[in-house]
Amino acid sequence: MLDAATGALGAPELAADAPNPTFLALSPGRDLLYAVCAGPAWVSSFRIDPASPRLVPVQQLPPGDGPTPCHIAVGGGGRIALAANYHLGLAAAIPLYPDGTLGTPRVVAHTGRGPHPTRQTASHVHSANFSADSRFALVCDLGLDRIYTYAIDGGAVALRPASPPFVASAPGAGPRHLAVERAGRRAYAINELANTIVVYDLDGATGSLSPGQTVSVLPEGYAGDATAAEVAVHPGGRFLYGSCRGPDTLAAFRLGGATGGLSPVEIVPCGGRGPRHFSISPGGEWLVCAHQDSGTLCTFSVDPDTGRLRRIPGSVSVPMPVCVLFLG
Repeated sequence: MLDAATGALGAPELAADAPNPTFLALSPGRDLLYAVCAGPAWVSSFRIDPASPRLVPVQQLPPGDGPTPCHIAVGGGGRIALAANYHLGLAAAIPLYPDGTLGTPRVVAHTGRGPHPTRQTASHVHSANFSADSRFALVCDLGLDRIYTYAIDGGAVALRPASPPFVASAPGAGPRHLAVERAGRRAYAINELANTIVVYDLDGATGSLSPGQTVSVLPEGYAGDATAAEVAVHPGGRFLYGSCRGPDTLAAFRLGGATGGLSPVEIVPCGGRGPRHFSISPGGEWLVCAHQDSGTLCTFSVDPDTGRLRRIPGSVSVPMPVCVLFLG
């Protein structure tokens, strides 16, 4: 639990057992939670018990031997999930039903390789996100240095390559995660290998992406190993944040109004080791960062005028946290 007045985190409580969950997403009504887990299914679903922190399994298969998917997003009014499998180079559209059950995934596969000798020997689909109107899927392939656009067939819940089918990143950049602004005109992709964020104009009619400004998420003068991780637009739409492992930092930027450009605000220590993920509260007051390597969570307050982050003292221990969400 997070104290809404102070930002302090309470002791963690077990909500559900699941085999190696790696990413989470909520239904629009915040009554269902979806997790990509190890096993023969792409997604497991849970109903959220409003009277307790427990999650009630709805559709959950036993674990299997296949590589676990790494990302999930929910859109289309809660009727569709998009999921990504890094190891197999796959993306999927999955029907979601009001009772929490899941339909058959419609899968697309990528092939090829990029220039990095160890990280880009094959396709590695790292995330799949919706455009603001849920008409398109934007799929980051770290292994191929491409962000693919697929038109979403809402009736069949299928993915159809758009025209053009993808936009290329800088060679060796490794696009990982992507955030779409609320107005839907721009997307921001964080590149894991280049440690950069790229601003893209997003065509609402075709779903095509046009690259613009590129900014670094590394602290000035940093020369060690680094891999960027998460990117998110503040709910108020004025700021953007990115995390970076290695320097273990959070970078804050101001969004440039009509241009969507990024102006640096600050880069601060994230409060732990390996900031794989973070989440911002729906009202924008708090940012909670998950540190995979140190096994901790900590909170930052967000200044509503400047976007600056202030660390709230203390942290809580959670074994290998890889995703954090706010229920409300």
